[in-house]
Amino acid sequence: MNTHYCNRRANCRLCGSESLTEVFKLAATPPANAFVQQASLDDVQPTFPLDIFFCENCAHVQLLDVVDPSLLFENYVYVSGTSPIFIKHFKDYAEKICADFPAQQGSLAIDIGSNDGTLLNFFQQNGYKVLGVDPAREIARQATKDGVETWPDFFTPDLARKILSERGPASVVTANNMFAHADDLGGILVGIHSLLDIEGIFAFEVSYLLDVYCDTLFDTIYHEHLSYHSIKPLQTFMATHGMRLIDVQRVNTHGGSLRCIACRSEANHIVKQSVEEGIQNEARVNLHSSQTFKSYAGQVDQLRDELGALIQNLKSEGKSIAAYGAPAKATTLMYHFGLGPDVIDFIVDDSPLKQGLFSPGMHIPVLPSTAIAERKPDYLLILAWNFAAPIIRNNASFFNTGGKFIIPVPQVEIVSS
Repeated sequence: MNTHYCNRRANCRLCGSESLTEVFKLAATPPANAFVQQASLDDVQPTFPLDIFFCENCAHVQLLDVVDPSLLFENYVYVSGTSPIFIKHFKDYAEKICADFPAQQGSLAIDIGSNDGTLLNFFQQNGYKVLGVDPAREIARQATKDGVETWPDFFTPDLARKILSERGPASVVTANNMFAHADDLGGILVGIHSLLDIEGIFAFEVSYLLDVYCDTLFDTIYHEHLSYHSIKPLQTFMATHGMRLIDVQRVNTHGGSLRCIACRSEANHIVKQSVEEGIQNEARVNLHSSQTFKSYAGQVDQLRDELGALIQNLKSEGKSIAAYGAPAKATTLMYHFGLGPDVIDFIVDDSPLKQGLFSPGMHIPVLPSTAIAERKPDYLLILAWNFAAPIIRNNASFFNTGGKFIIPVPQVEIVSS
């Protein structure tokens, strides 16, 4: 483990309490998106802890080890616009916000962690002026070139003041998955509060801790995701920063996410029943108890043992195994389950940004989908398991040659024709 780019904080990211309990550990990994060029294959990539802590004061679940964000995000290779599923998700998302919170033509919409501008493009189509903020320099440059102005920077209160001075207040601020990515969430919320007009809304989506727990989605835990959000801690956190959580909706992205809507405390928006109902639902499964997560490691180990036994049997029969999808969560799964190049021959991914590279740490080659027909593996392990249905549907020819799929999460499953 190399801690050169990693620091451990001593208090809760939401409430500041030092009453923190380590509830379980995953295997240390390199940054989940640290794909490498062939020329760097001999380099040993540093790994960082994935130790999960529970705040006994506010019930927030989080990583305390913070990897330098410039290492994680400035050369980011994930873009949402390569996925038809996410394009439709963001289209529906923007249209719902526009319908539920109508604003004047020409109002400002800001997306923090805007990636390639997919979401903002739909706000633009609905008559908004838009501005993206994203530290991934090349992705920000391309988004601006494609018509969605994007500032290549990290969002801070200082940057918020600059935006307010140059563009005026925003009717909508969004932050999708990014609100789990940042260490200084308090500073970000201060900046968002200052940017919103009086009746403006802040909409954000995060991986939902309830789904991570109930469906054993442990591989959504990686260094970019510092926080694993639930409704009760978020409600308290918003209130301490002059904001009010007014609605929550469960959405099915990333295996299970939470869309939250918040506004300034002085705004006239009412708090919907979904907030209290969501908190009660969390309480029913003891999501606000550290003991719940201490037992979680056993669920993960059971999955690991089940998949490991299956793969061991297949390899003993001489079967070849490749993988489909190189999402960030694949790094966590492969390290914690010990799935290296001795098990997986190659990985197929649909993103041109990842093709020709090698997976973080394990250095397994990432190839285009044409490699399936060329190399003819017996099994494809679907690492992008949240897209299992379309992946299987789009690869019917693999079935026709006798191929089979393995889905590792939320339960181990073999899919054959």
